[in-house]
Amino acid sequence: MGLDIPFDIVIAYALGLVLLYFMGWLLLVPLKILLRFIINAVVGGVALWLLNLAGGLIGFSVAVNPITALTVGFLGIPGLILVLLLQFMLA
Repeated sequence: MGLDIPFDIVIAYALGLVLLYFMGWLLLVPLKILLRFIINAVVGGVALWLLNLAGGLIGFSVAVNPITALTVGFLGIPGLILVLLLQFMLA
């Protein structure tokens, strides 16, 4: 009484597990990217909110919307300077 499992069945199961792993990975990667977008937008929105608090003392403000929040969130300080320059040029 031996284990008479055909070798091709073992290979099929192994390939199925590898395929299942890659399918799970492909579903998880976009969620990480989306989570990074959300975190960057929140950080950018908080930075713009703090800028508006400080800018309220000297009389200027910047609109906080998804585009400006993502710009500041992704680019950091250069994004904040870019948004400020665009505000002054377009106002």
